[in-house]
Amino acid sequence: MAATKPLISPVRSNPLTEYTWAARDKSGRVLKGDMTAKTETVVRNELRRQGLEPRTIRRKAKPLFGATGRSVSARDVTFFSRQIATMLQSGVPIVQSIEILAYGQKSPRFKKLLISLRDDIAGGTAFSEALGKHPVQFNTLYRNLVKAGEGAGALDTVLDTMATYLERIEAIKGKIKKALFYPAAVLAIGGIVSLILLMFVIPQFEDVFRGFGADLPAFTQLYVDASRFMTANWWWLLIASVGTVVLLIAGYKRSPAVQRGLDRLALRVPVLGQVLHMSAISRFARTLALTFKAGVPLVEALDTVAGATGSITYDETIRKVRDDVAVGYALNLAMKQVNLFPPMVVQMIAIGEEAGALDSMLFKVAEFYEQEVNNAVDSLTSLLEPIIMVVLGVMVGSMVIAMYLPIFRLAMTVG
Repeated sequence: MAATKPLISPVRSNPLTEYTWAARDKSGRVLKGDMTAKTETVVRNELRRQGLEPRTIRRKAKPLFGATGRSVSARDVTFFSRQIATMLQSGVPIVQSIEILAYGQKSPRFKKLLISLRDDIAGGTAFSEALGKHPVQFNTLYRNLVKAGEGAGALDTVLDTMATYLERIEAIKGKIKKALFYPAAVLAIGGIVSLILLMFVIPQFEDVFRGFGADLPAFTQLYVDASRFMTANWWWLLIASVGTVVLLIAGYKRSPAVQRGLDRLALRVPVLGQVLHMSAISRFARTLALTFKAGVPLVEALDTVAGATGSITYDETIRKVRDDVAVGYALNLAMKQVNLFPPMVVQMIAIGEEAGALDSMLFKVAEFYEQEVNNAVDSLTSLLEPIIMVVLGVMVGSMVIAMYLPIFRLAMTVG
């Protein structure tokens, strides 16, 4: 056993290598391209099979800052889902579809992932099982739906539905991020301008103030003292700020208590918290509708849905709902007990359960709350604009007033 490990391990960890090649066709033109293969000989033979005479074949050079490039994003997975669904509906075999998509990827990591998927499926592994080797990029919901689609012989339909679902989720997330980015960017610029005034501009005015021979106004003296403190201790303040940010990020990643506390705090923020609540409910309803419609049992579907809401509070609450449903409670009754979902949502789910149309009712709930999120985000943007202007006016305007107040007072005295 020990002797075979060195022989098997390299093949499993890196079975394919990417080569760049140059070859001459029958008319004498020189063609260039890329090809992934186990050895250089395989590339040479494949080129000759296509009627080309190989000239140079080299291993493709790795990028300067690492071979993996950027990480696989949710947008990459969304585009892949839509493209693979379209190809399967057009009758293109799944192995060939994945290969086509792999060589069209700009992300080196995602390209490598898709090539791995292609190799696994070509070797006889089911698509859902191949996806299971990449749980970070393809979550439990994705894999369960693909497995259900394979079992029902409707993989293309399930992938098309999944693509639509991911597009909707990304659209909501994108709109919320866009609404928050503008005020965050403006406030950040305002903070930078304030720091520049404190550290570089006010010290220049302080030299001028000394020539007046009079005491400075209290408001001006406050900013002068702050400027002196910032100038003398900027290095320590920078270390403290960076350290605080690093500790918060590390604590958020490693401590469930910190994650839970920040999540609950975000849900309680005026206006923004309401947007996050509605976003979580829309994702809950659409995800549960999608899994239930695909034939996944309700308890298992709730387990999958819990991690898809984007909120730790909703995650924990839905798991409590799942436990109650597992012991025989109706879904609407279990949701009512946790006292988190709006009465309208509970009532619509109750109607859907009684009518035997839970999935369609959940889709209606999702559409309603997605529209509410859109409206709330638009309102949030309109509300934040005047608030930002006021904050910037206070931040920068107060400093300007503090700097010119002694000059105005001197002018009045001279006059």
